[in-house]
Amino acid sequence: MSLENDNNQLKNFPIFQRIGKGLLLFIITFLIFNLGIIPFFSSPSQEMAYSDFIKQVEAGKVEKAILGKDRIEYVLKPEPDAKNKNERVFVTIPVNIDVELPKILRAHDVKFSALPPDNNGWIFTFLSWIVPPLIFFGIWGWLLSRAQGGGAAALTVGKSKARIYYQGSTGVKFEDVAGVDEAKAELEEIIDFLKNTEKYTRLGAKIPKGVLLIGPPGTGKTLLAKAIAGEASVPFFSISGSEFIELFVGVGAARVRDLFEQAKQQAPCIVFIDELDALGKLRGGANPFSGSNDEREQTLNQLLTEMDGFDTNTGVIIVAATNRPEVLDPALRRPGRFDRQISIARPDKIGREAILRVHAKNVKLSEEVDLQKLAARTPGFAGADLANLVNEAALLAARKNRSAVTMADFNEAIERVVAGLEKKSRVLNETEKKTVAYHEVGHALVSTLMPGANQVEKISIVPRGVGTLGYTLQLPEEDRFLMLEDEIRGRIATLLSGRAAEEIVFNKVSTGALDDIQKATELAERAVTLYGMSDELGPIAFEKIQQEFLDSFTSPRRLVSPKVAEEIDRQVKAIIDTAHQMALLILSHNRELLQEIAETLLQQEILEGALLKEKLNQVKAPPQLEEWLRSGRFSENLPQFSN
Repeated sequence: MSLENDNNQLKNFPIFQRIGKGLLLFIITFLIFNLGIIPFFSSPSQEMAYSDFIKQVEAGKVEKAILGKDRIEYVLKPEPDAKNKNERVFVTIPVNIDVELPKILRAHDVKFSALPPDNNGWIFTFLSWIVPPLIFFGIWGWLLSRAQGGGAAALTVGKSKARIYYQGSTGVKFEDVAGVDEAKAELEEIIDFLKNTEKYTRLGAKIPKGVLLIGPPGTGKTLLAKAIAGEASVPFFSISGSEFIELFVGVGAARVRDLFEQAKQQAPCIVFIDELDALGKLRGGANPFSGSNDEREQTLNQLLTEMDGFDTNTGVIIVAATNRPEVLDPALRRPGRFDRQISIARPDKIGREAILRVHAKNVKLSEEVDLQKLAARTPGFAGADLANLVNEAALLAARKNRSAVTMADFNEAIERVVAGLEKKSRVLNETEKKTVAYHEVGHALVSTLMPGANQVEKISIVPRGVGTLGYTLQLPEEDRFLMLEDEIRGRIATLLSGRAAEEIVFNKVSTGALDDIQKATELAERAVTLYGMSDELGPIAFEKIQQEFLDSFTSPRRLVSPKVAEEIDRQVKAIIDTAHQMALLILSHNRELLQEIAETLLQQEILEGALLKEKLNQVKAPPQLEEWLRSGRFSENLPQFSN
């Protein structure tokens, strides 16, 4: 079903409803002005019969009269005993031409005069024909201007909504994009082709028709596309994938055709489609949850045809971006359409430092600020996160009336991003405060002894964010891309150490370990079902790697027998139990240090810097730690823990 031959569908379009209302207004206005349904002028006078008028004159009741060709207006004399002395005006229509009327009026001493000639009648006649159409078209135009999403869209249906930037006017160069050196190197060939087309065509080379930028949100895909246009100094068409889709079938396909027609006229140029997944999802039949519909499928089909249909080396290059490549239709990603797929991952330490330098160019920094150290403390931060970090630090410095942004401002900004805003209004009672203090100190003590653990920079019992009553800030000094088996065990023990500290000190637990238990259980289950770290089950993946959107409606666990499922649960529980026992063992071995640091934390609320480092250097490892990290098992003769 297409827009051109679907006349019945257009009847429901809001513009036709408004046209119908406009026609109704025109008809009503015309009847008012021309047919006298509502008089144009209404008179307050009372109409009388001509015979009654003559009788009133002969009875001496008429004081004065104004004579017209087809109308007589007269005023009666006020009655002597009447309270209201206002004039009463009456109107009558004369019968033919009464030549005796002036004599009668003079005989009864009635003042009379003649009405002035009506020279304005043609004006009212003219206006009665001109004003209604003007009112009609004025109301219609106003309705159209209010209907930009409906009626006005019908006048521009099928037109592309792409925004055009001419000759590198995007204002972004490659020097403004950092942390994606590999992606920039891949795209330099595209820029060179746009600048020196003959260099490639004379050798028979074909430039890629499409480049697909894939990466998590905030990694700079859109910024990189703008930099391509800025470096190449060519027209840049920018549009979102969702802007093609409309209610009516065929509109999106028409917009795709119009976009490519404009692009060919401006060649060489770049067409950038952001959020391609809104347009290029799997078509119907490939997946029952793909959310397919006729309009989106026709739009996608038209895009596929245009990309693989226009002449070779026309100078039109398609650059698209998405953070969900797994939902794209295979026909869209094949060579000949999107020939190159460039992955833009979160930056490493060197990349984060470069990004920080780009965003800190216009920020006044103090001499103590070490961007290299900040880059090491922000693993997993994308480009947008780092830009926000620099801005947050600048805002904090301005709020404190500093002359420059200091390292302390950056540290506070990192805490804001990681843990949330400080909740000064959330006051804990003494029991809660003491529980949180021992909980957080327990995390810090156990993590100090675990392999691959991040360095503890700060312990705080000041509430932050949503549901965070305290936190232990651990900042890495280097990027890590793998976790070893003993590091996973140590991570689980660290997560459970807060609860273990509560058990040792109070002989009971609180709800504060909710998030820790959730993370520890998920990590233990992944170690067994996904990483193959169970000696009994072996290197078998019982869990499927989740793909966003596509597998969100399916179970992540593969079909397994009840016996295997029972063994998986037993292995997960064994990992959790042994990690919990190791946390209890470490904290029991350092009971006095645990109490000392917790008491200091209760007094100061925050522990950091040299004092914290001095305290943590006193942590002692129990003899069983090394064996447990190596084997993951305990002997059955474990010490009993009590307060």
